[in-house]
Amino acid sequence: MNVPMLNLPAQHAPFQAELEAAVQAVLRGGQFILGKEVAAAEEEIAAYCGARYGIGVASGTDALVLSLRALGIGRGDEVITSTFTYVATAQAITSAGAKPVFVDIDPLTYNLDPAQVEAAITPRTAAFIPVHLFGQCADMEPLLALAQTHGLAVIEDAAQAIGARYRGRGAGTMGQTGCLSFYPTKNLGGAGDGGMILTNDPALAEKLRLLRLHGRTGDYYYELDGHNSRLDEIQAAILRVKLKRLATWTAQRQRHAALYDELLADLPEVHTPPVAPGNEHVYHLYSIRAEGRDVLREWLRERGIATAVYYPLPLHLQPIYESLGQPPGSLPVAEAVCRDIVSLPVAPELGEESIRTVAAAVREFYHRP
Repeated sequence: MNVPMLNLPAQHAPFQAELEAAVQAVLRGGQFILGKEVAAAEEEIAAYCGARYGIGVASGTDALVLSLRALGIGRGDEVITSTFTYVATAQAITSAGAKPVFVDIDPLTYNLDPAQVEAAITPRTAAFIPVHLFGQCADMEPLLALAQTHGLAVIEDAAQAIGARYRGRGAGTMGQTGCLSFYPTKNLGGAGDGGMILTNDPALAEKLRLLRLHGRTGDYYYELDGHNSRLDEIQAAILRVKLKRLATWTAQRQRHAALYDELLADLPEVHTPPVAPGNEHVYHLYSIRAEGRDVLREWLRERGIATAVYYPLPLHLQPIYESLGQPPGSLPVAEAVCRDIVSLPVAPELGEESIRTVAAAVREFYHRP
């Protein structure tokens, strides 16, 4: 039995006709940029997450860059973020002209450790970017308190966490902005790139709308030095169709994760992902720490089971960030996690049988029937 990480054709099959009709309606209408589908998607996705405003942009990376720009963060500023994240988080900081400052992570949730953040604050710190990694929110209460004490902005990287909640609040709704990605593999994915910025601040929302459209206020009048970064109508139409299924898919991911937790609980070689108190995890990824990770992956591959490593090397050790001067050993928790982290298939379309197959193969590898 082959078990992929996800199977988008299988996910789409039950409503393929609805997806195609939505795309055809856009094609027939002839409005392809910032039309009614984008406006509706912005309203519906913001409401789903619990934010007042949504601003559709071209990618999750652009959502981060435009958030930094809108908040006036750039050259001479430092932005504290996790070393254990996708590179886009840090590249957004450098794209805005600021300097990323990497800090270590909580060993259980793999999210930013607030104590490490506090220790990294300097007079040049302008913002934090907490990453809600794998579908679980960072510990936002102490981070927001730190930001308030020091007068700093908080930009949430919620690319992997749409629908996750922290003490009753939605991922992406707690900072000045929250950034979503609609890359096809995400829990809510499009048929290409796309992203959205969430905010509760009307003035910031308006500034972001200007920035995504070259800073244009009217017919060829420009108020800001902006970008060309817009969620297009076809992607918005697809996202609206899929959004109606997202709560059901999230519940299935959570059931799959609970089943893994049960089936792998007695393996001392495996550490399953705990959920921090007050959090609702949406399991974009189900990532375990496993002894003999690389050998385990080959064992599973030979049996038709896909796995993935997010992430094999923390950002502070990547060649592009060597000049920042954080050598091996400087952020030991993330470095240790990178050595044994592995993600197992958890996508909703895979079904319970697939989850049991994966768990049985993991148990067999460790000689546990």
